[in-house]
Amino acid sequence: MRRLKPDQARRAALGAQGFNRQAPAGRVDRRHFRRVFDDIGLLQLDSVNVLERSHYLPVFARLGDYSKSDLDGYTVGSGEVFEYWGHEASLLPVELYPYFRHRMDSHQPWRRVRKLMDDHPGYIETIYEEIAERGPLTVGDLADPGDRKGNWWGWGNGKVALEWLFGSGRITAYRTKNFARVYDLPERVITADHRETEPIPRAEAYRHLLALSARHHALGTAADLADYYRLHLPTARPILADMAARRELVEVDVAGWKGPVYADPNMAVPRSISTSALLSPFDPVVWARDRAERLFGFRYRIEIYVPKPKRIHGYYVLPYLIDDTLVGRVDLKTDRQAGVLRVQGAYVEDGQDVVRVGKAMVQDLESMAAWLGMDRLVRPRRGNLKLP
Repeated sequence: MRRLKPDQARRAALGAQGFNRQAPAGRVDRRHFRRVFDDIGLLQLDSVNVLERSHYLPVFARLGDYSKSDLDGYTVGSGEVFEYWGHEASLLPVELYPYFRHRMDSHQPWRRVRKLMDDHPGYIETIYEEIAERGPLTVGDLADPGDRKGNWWGWGNGKVALEWLFGSGRITAYRTKNFARVYDLPERVITADHRETEPIPRAEAYRHLLALSARHHALGTAADLADYYRLHLPTARPILADMAARRELVEVDVAGWKGPVYADPNMAVPRSISTSALLSPFDPVVWARDRAERLFGFRYRIEIYVPKPKRIHGYYVLPYLIDDTLVGRVDLKTDRQAGVLRVQGAYVEDGQDVVRVGKAMVQDLESMAAWLGMDRLVRPRRGNLKLP
């Protein structure tokens, strides 16, 4: 069994995620977006917009300055990407559509859906027919969207129906520039060669998705690999063991990790990683907090839902990567009215070179501010890292 030191595991994981390459020197185009999807497999979506929508940030971390409208055009208009429940709500390569059909087909109505079906028989089918006849539509375009029942997840009946139809695959969706879901029939969005492919049986789909998880992560525990596409862990465990027995995956030993640990058979361990990047809270490098702690010795918790007096580092905190180490973190807010990127707080990890981290972070923050169209950077008032 191959044995890896912690630094080798880190470099393998970062290399698999595309951090072994330099950012493009010229204009970023669809070829580069395809490469990012090939490296990381998906872009997780999230509605929080205090800095920028989360799916734009992993692309910036890997490619540097690029046009967000170009990415929008690629993810919405190219036919190469679709939205579904991957790792939470995600943008996924359209080649994976048949591999998620088992999830669509087994999608079960939750309590609000069952109540809607009982209280308003035929309502959901009416919404489907409206999409078929008038689509694409947002929830606000519906003839009878129903009233919201509170804030946040207080969906009206129309939204409940649309999300049920979306989850079960009868309709699909994409995003407006304001992040609203636009719903339409799959035959008007998903290309026929992928839509008309026979659904992949669940066990076969798991094998394929777990193999992809191993390629995107380079290596991981059963929980790491199952989590990438939100697969059922008890179902995934015996499949992973069988894949290892067939050498579709290989078992490795990582110092300090509890096994079994599975790796992509083609896993590469770069001699070094030379990069710096501000990582979204929903970047695959850090989205599994226990894995980030195992890989980097970096304890990270997103504090959006923590009451302000109890927050340790801030509301929207991005881990900061230099080479193969998470060296700090920074709490950011885009003040669009003032045209500034506000650094609410900046922090350096114990044992790191404060001067080196500060200089590098400022350069990356200034690059991010320019990419976001902000005129300047406002230095932090909180934290143990003073930015030059």
